[in-house]
Amino acid sequence: MLTTIGFDADDTLWQNESFFRLTQDRFIRLLADHADPDHLAERLDAAERRNLGHYGFGVKGFTLSMIETAIEVTEARVPASVIAELVAAGREMLEHPIELLPEARATVTALAADYRVVLITKGDLLDQERKLAQSGLGDLFDAVEIVSDKTDAAYRAIFARHGTGADQALMVGNSLRSDVIPALAAGAWGVHVPHEHTWSHEHAEAPLDHHRFFALTSLGGLPELVGNLQTPRKR
Repeated sequence: MLTTIGFDADDTLWQNESFFRLTQDRFIRLLADHADPDHLAERLDAAERRNLGHYGFGVKGFTLSMIETAIEVTEARVPASVIAELVAAGREMLEHPIELLPEARATVTALAADYRVVLITKGDLLDQERKLAQSGLGDLFDAVEIVSDKTDAAYRAIFARHGTGADQALMVGNSLRSDVIPALAAGAWGVHVPHEHTWSHEHAEAPLDHHRFFALTSLGGLPELVGNLQTPRKR
């Protein structure tokens, strides 16, 4: 019996990674005199991965990683004006208006009528709260969980707290690594809805042989999939 549906936020309900990529392009242009673009992209990616344990996921950690990389590739000779531009770029990302993805509102609205729907996202608390508020979707969710990372233990705890357990829950998102695989490990259904831009850190092999794994080409197909799984029971 499926009772609870978890939704990822970034790049599942609204655009996110595209803004990171635009800012990374800006970072590469600012430092073009110090290293070739591919090398800069590799150094920045390495810094982000190295800093996840310190800064977590989100814009602030990304901005600090850009500054750190700029200092490294210039051997600490990066102009203060470049640092200032990187800080400004990070601030602009934090202030960027939310752009809902197609079918996001209609899908959440349709499923909220029959199931508990929970927003499960990771990253900076203030930024995620801002995006949810601007999205206009907040009132549709029975609960919101902003976590430092998405693990099978986190999913088990969330679906026990806001539902009837992971075995009666489904998690949908664009990241196989964060939204699908740990949810499956927790005992839930996992539904992958790919986005055209997904951070390399979130890539993983699709668990095609798992009996609770499904893949959709768009979020709009979720209500039909859910309807084929179980008879709804919200409370």
